[in-house]
Amino acid sequence: MKKTLVALFTLAAITVTAQENIQWRGTDRSGVYNETGLLKSWPAEGPTLLWSYDGLGEGHSSVAIASEKIYILGVKDSIGSIFVFDLKGKLLNKKEYGKEWIESFNGSRGSITLNDGKLYLISGVGELYCYDQQTLNLIWKKNILTEYKASNIKWGIAESPLIVGDKVIATPGGKEHNVVALNKKTGELIWSCPGEGSPSAYCSPLYIKDQQVPLIVTMTGSYIIGIDADKGTKLWSVKNENKTFVHANTPVYGDNMILCTSGYGKGSTMLRLTNGGRSVEQVWFVAELDNRIGAMVKVGNYVYGSGDNNRFWYCADWKTGAIKYKEPGLAMGTIIADDGMLYCYTDKGDMLLVKANPEKFEIVSRFKITKGTKDHWAHPVIYKGILYVRHGDSLMAYKIK
Repeated sequence: MKKTLVALFTLAAITVTAQENIQWRGTDRSGVYNETGLLKSWPAEGPTLLWSYDGLGEGHSSVAIASEKIYILGVKDSIGSIFVFDLKGKLLNKKEYGKEWIESFNGSRGSITLNDGKLYLISGVGELYCYDQQTLNLIWKKNILTEYKASNIKWGIAESPLIVGDKVIATPGGKEHNVVALNKKTGELIWSCPGEGSPSAYCSPLYIKDQQVPLIVTMTGSYIIGIDADKGTKLWSVKNENKTFVHANTPVYGDNMILCTSGYGKGSTMLRLTNGGRSVEQVWFVAELDNRIGAMVKVGNYVYGSGDNNRFWYCADWKTGAIKYKEPGLAMGTIIADDGMLYCYTDKGDMLLVKANPEKFEIVSRFKITKGTKDHWAHPVIYKGILYVRHGDSLMAYKIK
């Protein structure tokens, strides 16, 4: 009995740790956070600003959080740096990692992924790094473009590494080595999938584990692809193109279905997994639902997001794609969800608190993000009742509980 209790407590501790490990778009890349008791409205001037930090440099990446520490990337004078803060906003450490993307829309792109005491990131020039989480000592690095005979893309690689078991997954976009799995401890190649040989498309991949064949799903320049997570075998692919070959949103998964959305006039495609994940069939396609880089969230039986060419905020039925509402007049932006509310951060700097209501776009509260520089593109993060907002050079922490 004693051994059983110890095992149960250990499992509980591991589960809590895993839940608190915030990576790209939360704990599971869905953009839906799992806290309760959050404020259902904010004061007119916005929620309380607990702290802010100016000096990150240029960048669009979001925070990652583990072991009560906050990790984020920034770029100054073409050199990327890792910043580490405690939860009160004190800078604990800073480490330069090397050359970054400065050819257009300068700054850090993908977010850090934290796993088993290690820190993983991919720079805009294709360098995949593994650091010790505590000391920030480099463990290994590998340029996935030069190593796997791939070319960089127009606006620089923008991918947050995906960790699955002992593997770190990345998308060089090469003809032969399209998607690769590396040993997360050493950087050695475990498997390589040729996919359809289509270039990388700014997309951070998704892991789906509840099928007979657990799989990696991502979007490359011209395809949505599903890959056996263990073997690296391509299971299926679906043609998916727009004029820019940009598909920056991580697919959204739920109810055995995968939603893939892109801007530049493409729209949203819903696929249903069949044969235990080994194949797919299209359920619906809606051109109007054309989010570019702000992602979408599934809340209940509905999906929420904003448009690109179709400049409105919308709600659509998850199962059918039927549009429930279209709200014009606001800039497009990023979206996350928590506790029955939507957090919509427009690219004009407005932070909106909206009820997750399929009947109408009901703004409860709003305020302006005035700190920071350049583009309002980084995706917000919620952790322990705090809303973290990155705007270029600045990181802000707002109390929302």
